[in-house]
Amino acid sequence: MSLYLGVDPGKSGAMALVDQDGKHVETIKLSETQHDVWLWLDECPRESIGFAVIEKVHSSPQMGVVSAFSFGKSFGFCEAVLVAAGVRYELATPQKWMKAMGCMTGGDKKISKARAQALFPDVKVTHAIADALLIAEYARRTRKALG
Repeated sequence: MSLYLGVDPGKSGAMALVDQDGKHVETIKLSETQHDVWLWLDECPRESIGFAVIEKVHSSPQMGVVSAFSFGKSFGFCEAVLVAAGVRYELATPQKWMKAMGCMTGGDKKISKARAQALFPDVKVTHAIADALLIAEYARRTRKALG
């Protein structure tokens, strides 16, 4: 069975797995320790993770120096664990995956949360995991379309 991983980097982000049918498998918040995130990914059936997408993010002028550094550190950690786990991935801008998932938020996180809840009615969707779920589904749809 192929699994698809969505990664919303950042301290309040998450990683989410969906299966080949678009069903939620598992999620972990990145607010957990780095060690816990690695153990979670390491215990996943990695040979089953067919593909991952990480949201392509960057710092903004509104961020302070500490925030920008923390954000970059989290993004780098997410890339590093996927490389260490041997998971193939690509980066997708928020505009790209949001457009494909029909949830252009304009900064309103309620929109992505509502879209994720509609797609995953059996999951208690929070702001922390909503984007990761949608990115995982985006990864599944993108890879499925490629065959």
